Amino acid sequence: MTSSAAARAARAALDLTADLPVPALEDLYRDLHRHPELSLAEHRTAGVLAQALRKSGYETTEGVGGTGVVGVLRNGDGPTVLLRADMDALPVPEETGLPYASTVPGVMHACGHDLHVTWLVGAAQALSAGRDTWRGTLVVVGQPAEETGEGARAMLADGLYERFPRPDALLAQHAAPGPAGLYPHVPGLIMSASTDVDVTVHGRGGHGSRPETTVDPVVTAAYIVTRLQTVVSREVAARDSAVLTVGVIEAGTRHNIIPATARIGLNLRTQSTDVRDRMLAAIRRIAAGECLAAGCPREPEIEVGAAFPVTVNDATLDGRVADVHRAVFGAGTVFDPGPAMGSEDFAHLAPGQLPYAYWFVTTTPGEVWDAAEGSGDIMDKLAAVPSNHSPLFAPDLSTVTPGVRTLVSAALTVLTPA
Repeated sequence: MTSSAAARAARAALDLTADLPVPALEDLYRDLHRHPELSLAEHRTAGVLAQALRKSGYETTEGVGGTGVVGVLRNGDGPTVLLRADMDALPVPEETGLPYASTVPGVMHACGHDLHVTWLVGAAQALSAGRDTWRGTLVVVGQPAEETGEGARAMLADGLYERFPRPDALLAQHAAPGPAGLYPHVPGLIMSASTDVDVTVHGRGGHGSRPETTVDPVVTAAYIVTRLQTVVSREVAARDSAVLTVGVIEAGTRHNIIPATARIGLNLRTQSTDVRDRMLAAIRRIAAGECLAAGCPREPEIEVGAAFPVTVNDATLDGRVADVHRAVFGAGTVFDPGPAMGSEDFAHLAPGQLPYAYWFVTTTPGEVWDAAEGSGDIMDKLAAVPSNHSPLFAPDLSTVTPGVRTLVSAALTVLTPA
């Protein structure tokens, strides 16, 4: 995007967002935060979003892919742009102490999806009110079940691009830790793939007083867990990024009963199919080998579960969006942090290589960031502030307006100026 085009889109975005109903948007955010809903159960959230889109003049459809929402605003000939926000919360008990903390026991918007919906509502309102400045079609998507990796595929399976306009470009953003006011962009691989794996070890149960009559699956599972720690350190090249996490160990019902089975739940984060395949092969080999060494009566069961794709930005589109964000917020606010090991299902909404841009909006309150331990280096201090999925994650409300502007300015880089 030329500097003049970026400046033109930036001016238009600033004009369209000059009179945002900020108090109303902040109230919306607080309301969504108080009422979090888990994946595929976002009924109230979807209803709130749908009502806001209808009030802004969008043709709105609910129940797409379960609880998904799609709003369409046709505004003459021009490109079709999809703006997406995910809606689901997490099974995390909130510990923020906020006056608008979750009212749902054990459930919290610990990943900022309530803020994403707020940003989407604000952007949809601003672009609708300013439709005399652009031409094209807006498709606004409230997506369910991002946290479980089910939502995007469910919407596609429900005919997303048969029932609604197919986009020429897709845009999305995510709240992230970091001093509020930064907009990290990566013109390529930005998020890693994620793969869940369940390993079930089959032993022979019995009484805790007679272990010689059993094959203890707990001991075997412990050996497997220990050996798995060598997969990344000894089987993945240093140039390749990968993470293997043991998130679940389940076995037994009583202190004096040796159980018949033990289950290990794993999560892999990878940035290439080759590394993922090699790690899966290593898991199968290690589990089978340890079970054989222990004399297990049968081979372990290995089940590959939920998976997220890599998120790879279209470099040209992301470059245009990054340029307009620099023009709106200042050159120093946009930087390339490199790929993250976190994962997203947004790429599922872009079948057939549809171009998309995905970026971050940092949301840590200034006083929290300033009080955090670490040097002045951003990457050094990130480990000391509450991150996504933390029970203490609490974005700064000052990011409501900037987060709307990032979406509006990004959309205007693709839509045809009037």
